[in-house]
Amino acid sequence: MAVKTEMKVVVLGGGVIGVSTALELAKRGAAVTLVTEAALCSGASGRSLSWLNSAGERSRPYHALRMAGIDRYRTLFAQHPTLDWLRFDGGVCWFSDDAAGTEARHAYEKAHGYDSQLMTAATVAQADATIDPDALPSQAIFNPGEGWVSLPHLTEYLVDQFRALGGEVIEHAGKASVITEQGRACGIRSERGEQRADAVVVACGPWTPDVVAPLGVTIPNGSPVSMLVITEPTGHQLRAVLNTPRAAVRPNPGNRYALDHDWYEADIQPLAGGDYHIDQQVVAKLAEEASRLLRGDEPLNVESWKMGLKPIPGDGDPVLGQLRKVPGCYVAFTHSGATLALIVGELLAEEIVSGEPHPMLASFNAERFS
Repeated sequence: MAVKTEMKVVVLGGGVIGVSTALELAKRGAAVTLVTEAALCSGASGRSLSWLNSAGERSRPYHALRMAGIDRYRTLFAQHPTLDWLRFDGGVCWFSDDAAGTEARHAYEKAHGYDSQLMTAATVAQADATIDPDALPSQAIFNPGEGWVSLPHLTEYLVDQFRALGGEVIEHAGKASVITEQGRACGIRSERGEQRADAVVVACGPWTPDVVAPLGVTIPNGSPVSMLVITEPTGHQLRAVLNTPRAAVRPNPGNRYALDHDWYEADIQPLAGGDYHIDQQVVAKLAEEASRLLRGDEPLNVESWKMGLKPIPGDGDPVLGQLRKVPGCYVAFTHSGATLALIVGELLAEEIVSGEPHPMLASFNAERFS
């Protein structure tokens, strides 16, 4: 634990990365105010599949960061092994009947030490007996070290600690902007007034590029519109996360499941005021596709769904750290926000309080787009 500091920091964004960063700053003695446009966890963090993983192909620095992120969740899980909103029961994925592609991905994962096992219909029960073997193509991949988290539950857990350390939370502040003086960030301005600070963290999910654009910083935004569906309680006993050609499924507290995919993105229509619409038959079709993955005849029935932008920087990699053009202004804009939430909060807080850039974030600066 760092020595008490007189530093004041405003964190802009009430999703899981903003909350995690605010907590880590408070742990290090900073006076922190967390400001969010609407309610806490009402944006992308409230509709994330939140699969904890580093599966597939990505750069070595990104893989290292994701593995460190998973490590922090394992520490939390070891401290609280009975939580119903954080589990490590592995992940199973398969593609259309492409044995060569599946084997290539498996070989790539094995080559850098990621726990990866090939499964067939005859052996998939070793990964999770609830998976219907008839749903598989010739092969699937089982990654035993993967897990999942419910971000609304995690956010509440982190916010409780943040408030206990004296952190201030301002919800429903509306749109906000970063204030600068002599080229340096010195606070934020929102509908709730001004909050002055020594440093500002912009963690506004898919809106992060819009917030920093007036500062002369361009961050390409590749955020698509997505949907997360929550099912009614069910008797199915699936424990692993599934990623398949027509549905992604993870367990959710209360004997429910969270479902998503991307095949229906074109069916999501924007409405005036920033909301979205999708035909209920499309939602029902996703639940039907997910039901086909599980043994038995019990269908998954839809309880609710949410739609909105999924944060993805233009090149797919995270954007993390201080803006060189605007000293004192830090950004956190990334896909895989669930996997990275705890580690990014920790590393950003270290950078801000110490004034020293963290080497694990060096590959993810915003200036790479210049």
